[in-house]
Amino acid sequence: MKNILLPFFFLAAFSYAQENTIQGTVIDQNNQPIPYATVLIQNSTNGTTTDENGAYNLATGNKKSITLIFSSIGYTSESKSITLNPSGITQIPDVVLTEKQEQLNEVIVEGHQDKFLEREPSQSLRLKTELVKLPQNIQVIGKNLLQDQQVTTIMDGLTRNVSGVTMLEHWGNFARINMRGFRLPAFRNGVNVQDSWGPLAEDMNTVERIEFVKGPAGFMMAAGEPGGFYNVVTKKPTEEFIANASVSAGSFDFYRGTVDVGGKLTDNGKLLGRFNAMYQTSDSHRGNEDAARYGIAPSLTYKFSDKTSITTEANLQQAESYLGSAYVFAPASAGYASLPRDFKFTNNDYPVTDIQEVTFFTNVDHEFSDKWSIHGQLAYLRYDQTGNSTWLISMAENGDAVRYTSQWDALSRGKYAQLYVNGEFNTFGINHKIMGGFDYSDKRYWADWNALSNVDTTVPFNVFNPVYTDSPDTNFDRSVPVQERNGGNPYGSSILRSYYAQDELGFLDQKIRLTLAGRYSNLYSLGQTETNNVVTPRVGLSADIIPYLTVFALYDESFLPQSGFSSEGEVLNDPVNGKDVEGGIKGNFFDGRLRASLGVYKINKNKILVSDPAFPNDNFSIYSGEIESKGIEFDMQGEITPGLNLILNYANTNVEDKSGNLVAGHAKHVSNGWLNYAFAPKTQLKGFGISLGYQYQVDRSTWAWAADNQSDLPNYFRMDGALSWHNNKFRVQVNVNNILDEYLYAGANYGSYIYWQSEPGINGRVTVAYSF
Repeated sequence: MKNILLPFFFLAAFSYAQENTIQGTVIDQNNQPIPYATVLIQNSTNGTTTDENGAYNLATGNKKSITLIFSSIGYTSESKSITLNPSGITQIPDVVLTEKQEQLNEVIVEGHQDKFLEREPSQSLRLKTELVKLPQNIQVIGKNLLQDQQVTTIMDGLTRNVSGVTMLEHWGNFARINMRGFRLPAFRNGVNVQDSWGPLAEDMNTVERIEFVKGPAGFMMAAGEPGGFYNVVTKKPTEEFIANASVSAGSFDFYRGTVDVGGKLTDNGKLLGRFNAMYQTSDSHRGNEDAARYGIAPSLTYKFSDKTSITTEANLQQAESYLGSAYVFAPASAGYASLPRDFKFTNNDYPVTDIQEVTFFTNVDHEFSDKWSIHGQLAYLRYDQTGNSTWLISMAENGDAVRYTSQWDALSRGKYAQLYVNGEFNTFGINHKIMGGFDYSDKRYWADWNALSNVDTTVPFNVFNPVYTDSPDTNFDRSVPVQERNGGNPYGSSILRSYYAQDELGFLDQKIRLTLAGRYSNLYSLGQTETNNVVTPRVGLSADIIPYLTVFALYDESFLPQSGFSSEGEVLNDPVNGKDVEGGIKGNFFDGRLRASLGVYKINKNKILVSDPAFPNDNFSIYSGEIESKGIEFDMQGEITPGLNLILNYANTNVEDKSGNLVAGHAKHVSNGWLNYAFAPKTQLKGFGISLGYQYQVDRSTWAWAADNQSDLPNYFRMDGALSWHNNKFRVQVNVNNILDEYLYAGANYGSYIYWQSEPGINGRVTVAYSF
């Protein structure tokens, strides 16, 4: 680690030479900022784009004078000759771009420009560099895309928007999401809240965006997964007044209402507030599984000054779920989909599971200057579950099954703290973007699934001729809190302390960016007598070939705690060590309105906990050997022409052990697309929009391969679409999913029997929203 960080400490120790920088704002004729306008130094490849407020900051080297070219779609370009301030920073007056009148009907699409494209990472990722300039592939799903696809939870088809990401299956309370062959940890606001069987799938009513960090994450976040992670960023208070309400109705008795209000709570604007609430009831396509869910999320921000603020937010989610009811079992000889799509394996009186999840976040932010800032965060999560799960005891060739219901109570608790600093300075013409800090997490997970109750005590339940007679006895003893059962030993427990530092060095007017970083981690896991102390390095390189084309390369190591039990009762808690090498190319096209990336990677991991195949019905684990994941990924998102927005991606993934055997948890080929067109405001169809998308997977598995270590699942193809209309106040949208009414499912083969869980056939949902 010392050798890796030596250039940073060496350069920082010397007095630095100031590099010239230009700052300013680009506005239109109405004094409104123009976001994402292009600012380019004439006769060079050095340039930048304005942010959402029309502001820009451009390093110019040590030149004495330059000419800048300002441009944006729908506006006449402007050029300005600038004499640079020898003191280092040149502040120039606002640049006004004039609208091209003959193009107004084409380029103004009432807020639909760049509908799907996000350019900057959230603060919770701690990075200050534009996404296209980072030596890593990070894809962001923003609120506009969530709205267009009517996504309500992370299990609602959201994974289609990022290459190689698949939801293998769900248990009812959480989604098993994999990328590059490995399960993605769930992050919220930069905190790893992942546990063994959770957390609760996030409701999108409180979500501002979701960031999929592809590949190496060991340095950026504590306990990172080299396959990547997804980071849910929640809505925060804003100075802008917000008041939105929506109601939805759909197939299978789906009804939902949401409220989102916020803005200034005091005249001086120092106190800001926001309140989100949601209530939903729905059944499943199997029937007799009515479940309710509600959530409230208040948040407050107090601004001590323009430079210092504190934000506190709480989120309560209460949900009912029929855990395990989605699974269908049949003899292996019968094959997948041999039973009707709406076949119900559980009885109609199968009991519901109650889940409550509470999270708290408190953030303190202080800016020392426009270059240096410090951020602190405290977080707490508590997940309570009281309920049941169901599985199979035996399956005969004629379809006679013996079912059981088990108690499944769980408690997950996490305490988290983060403190990090961002800064920027120059030395000898080299720009430095500094980031460093400290992470702490204390995670405990208790579970009780020991009590079992046979459902079929008199006669077997025949899946080909079902008779729903017997009911399970679920009057399990819950007189003792779950954390005190089984001797009070948690199923999983870890305490992690990490220190990290990173320097992103910018050369040649920041056309080349070299990242040097390292993390020291101290981990204690359940059953260990000694802690693990590990140093993980990170080296990245990103270079601009031309202003709109960037190449990157990255090497990263990761360190991930894990815990489980063997069939002999031994605690398995050796951490996962991973190494990742990847590289690729990124591009901004059509004046920055469309972004694309193409990358290749190779990941090596060892000692991963996997399910023990000798005990398929139990929660026992074994260590795998070394696993290698390698593949190619392509992502594109943004605006092709005015009003036409696109999401398109493809991934080729191959995951094998050292013997060349395929490892479950991926599809070899995954391709997804989503196209949205918003009609121009001067046409008769003003306000109308139309969307169409697909999901396609080839050579796929769920979390377990078939008995012969091969995939016997068919290829997967699903098509969805939407129609919408909006004006300044109202929005009406209709989405239709599985338009082709395909029998879609995920499943696995256990030799003598198979199981699968089906998706509903063609189904729809309509939402009416009003903005006050």
